[in-house]
Amino acid sequence: MKELDAIHPEQLFRLYQSRNIDFITIKDFEYPSLLKEIYDPPLALFAQGNSALMQERLLAIVGARDSDHLAENSLRTVMPDLIREKLTIVSGLAKGADTMAHKQAIEYGGKTIGVLGGGFFHIYPRENRKLAELMAKEHLIISEYPPIRKPEKWHFPMRNRIIAGLSVGTLVIQAKKRSGSLITADMALDSGREVYAFPGPINHKLFEGTNHLIQQGAKLVGTSEDILDELYFKN
Repeated sequence: MKELDAIHPEQLFRLYQSRNIDFITIKDFEYPSLLKEIYDPPLALFAQGNSALMQERLLAIVGARDSDHLAENSLRTVMPDLIREKLTIVSGLAKGADTMAHKQAIEYGGKTIGVLGGGFFHIYPRENRKLAELMAKEHLIISEYPPIRKPEKWHFPMRNRIIAGLSVGTLVIQAKKRSGSLITADMALDSGREVYAFPGPINHKLFEGTNHLIQQGAKLVGTSEDILDELYFKN
């Protein structure tokens, strides 16, 4: 994609149009109101798919990149009810927990939004390309980075503020003691949003982070009602 760096703006505009890529600025009506409330909101978003999903009731679900069967089984205990209540699931299209969240949302008939750490022409990780393509057609993927921009390591903590900022709450399903998921949870708290966490065995490294969040005041999740009871739903 190096040759794209030399494309003129008019060519880029035509290319984005051909790929059904929208460009939404912070001054546009379509820009999500909750995202405007965070510190340093992105001035613009690139969107591919159903941009109207950003106006729905959004719940972020994040976790470890090496999340295991315990995380997947825990998520299955709550996902059907979350989808039944018309929540749209937001995550980062990363390996592990993010992939679980997107796929389960789709499996149970819901909608999901993927927030990328790079441009649409450089999906990362590569194994999620097909998932990203499906979401771009039937759901939504967004990024603050132009489609030709390759992901950089520092993009992902920045990406996390968008995941948290879009959502009324953030559920952490597994996390190590130091992880990007805890950064997302902190950003959610800083924005005055709810934070939820699955508890786990005290000797399981992937629950060190979630157990710590619960110690710090995050809502312990045992059933879907622990999430739904604290969220406001319009009739």
